[in-house]
Amino acid sequence: MRVDPPAPPAPPAPLVACHECDLLQHDAPLQAGETARCARCGAELARNPPDSLDRTLAYTLTAAILYVLANAFPLMGLEMQGHHAEVTLFAAVRNLWQIGMQPVAALVFVTAQLFPLLEMLMILLVLLPLRLGCRSPRVAAFFRLVLSVQPWGMMEVFLLGMLVSLVKLAHSGSVILGTAFWATAALILVLTLAGRAFDRRLLWRVAAEPV
Repeated sequence: MRVDPPAPPAPPAPLVACHECDLLQHDAPLQAGETARCARCGAELARNPPDSLDRTLAYTLTAAILYVLANAFPLMGLEMQGHHAEVTLFAAVRNLWQIGMQPVAALVFVTAQLFPLLEMLMILLVLLPLRLGCRSPRVAAFFRLVLSVQPWGMMEVFLLGMLVSLVKLAHSGSVILGTAFWATAALILVLTLAGRAFDRRLLWRVAAEPV
């Protein structure tokens, strides 16, 4: 009588460490829309947003359009004693540079223009190949670069600082919020939604698969 060899044991479920309390827990599969939380502190461990890839791509492409609007149209206008003046984001950076505030101009350019653009471009470079069914062995390293760039995109800080300035300017004349102001506010919201819609575990699973 032929006896079949015993089946090899199933590989253990991968472990994930809680970013709040460092407790190691099994990374259980999640259904669409489900969220996994730490058994000790309740912090969010992972999410499985529905249609993660398509939604993230849609939000990122929308953010790219809003970024163009935010840089192409006036950010704000000021009417004072019959005179009207408007300024774009790039013109504001240029004016700061010309009046001798080069460090401030460089900071505004890097945090409000350069790094948000780099973040969107790199996200598209990561997600578009995945959407087309292509995989690269360098996708994990490239996504780590995306994560390192994200903290430097501080458009919300720039917008808050501009609102404080607008309150002070309101005593001198009539302040008009331009198209770029609303585009910047919408851009911040859409980038936040893109981050919430993306399932990072999908990317790490693809990166771990053999090419």
